[in-house]
Amino acid sequence: MAYEPVADGELVALVTFLEMRSQPHLEILTSDLRLCRWQPPMLDNYRALFRKVGAHWLWFSRLIRDDAALAAIVHDPAVHVFAVADDAGQEVGLLELDYREAGACELAFVGLVPELAGQGHGKWLLAEAVKRAWRPGVTRVHVHTCSLDHPAALSAYERAGFRPYKRALERFPDPRLLGVLPPDCAPQIPLLGTPTSAPLRPAS
Repeated sequence: MAYEPVADGELVALVTFLEMRSQPHLEILTSDLRLCRWQPPMLDNYRALFRKVGAHWLWFSRLIRDDAALAAIVHDPAVHVFAVADDAGQEVGLLELDYREAGACELAFVGLVPELAGQGHGKWLLAEAVKRAWRPGVTRVHVHTCSLDHPAALSAYERAGFRPYKRALERFPDPRLLGVLPPDCAPQIPLLGTPTSAPLRPAS
């Protein structure tokens, strides 16, 4: 066993890729939450919800894209974006289904705000995601999660019927040091290094 040094400004995550090849028989669940499809999503609203749901887990990939690059994804007719709304109409979660690969659906993003953890809503959302993913013509549904995500994410996917098939290491600059996310988010992941003075400009 050996240790490989990681620079202060970098993070390394173990990514697990999972898939299902047939539609599972999932328990029908109910929730006070509801899914509202955005057709198409307004980019500023999408970024705000993405940040609200994912900042605690250092989601940042969509935040560094400029308008054209982000729109190319979320405005594609084969990408279905849903906001999760509570009974007061507040947006508290995000579901993104990507059908751009023929015969497949990727659960690109599935998440709720951290305040809803442990209340059973995540199980409902994942069941809804899987049910909606299996539309006619789909023969494979896949998703990936990493060691920086919620600790229960991997086991939740497996309970829903996904099976791991590959792992990889992902190395990337800490988005808090780049100014993409605030330095005080994700306190469970130590921040090593000095934040830059200006936010990273969106990539094309």
